[in-house]
Amino acid sequence: MKQTSFLDEIIVDNFAGGGGASTGMELASGRTVAIAINHDPAAILLHRTNHPYTEHLQASVWDVDPKEVCKGRPVGLAWFSPDCKHFSKAKGAALVDRNIRGLAWIVLRWAGTVRPRVIMLENVEEFQTWGPVRKGKPVKKKAGQTFRKWKQQLSDLGYAIEHRELVAAD
Repeated sequence: MKQTSFLDEIIVDNFAGGGGASTGMELASGRTVAIAINHDPAAILLHRTNHPYTEHLQASVWDVDPKEVCKGRPVGLAWFSPDCKHFSKAKGAALVDRNIRGLAWIVLRWAGTVRPRVIMLENVEEFQTWGPVRKGKPVKKKAGQTFRKWKQQLSDLGYAIEHRELVAAD
């Protein structure tokens, strides 16, 4: 990896797991991921093993202050991989946890505070059906309502939004 100066844009990996996404970002950008965040100690240990030059924060993404951790450095890329099990068709008929289903709102906190130049969020195709939940179940008539509201708020912050489905099964 090339050495970066304090003035260079940084890359932040929110919901960092084993480090596959960080490896892809590093290969694509030629830069080390500066900050990786995850609440799970095992995920942070694995990420630290695979990315020893990254600053690791074992904390809920909600407990991390973007301005404080970025220390005035501009953010070139903020990556988000929120839990997808409450959107995925693979979850079965389990009840939906509003707190986990709403993790993507953290993107707006980063967008509004440190203004990343690029924001990327990856999730399952059903993420586009994100909507209100009642009694632990998604409200089918309102499918996609929250997703559209989330996109509109990003747009209101000045971001041009693109989203697409990529099938990586093959």
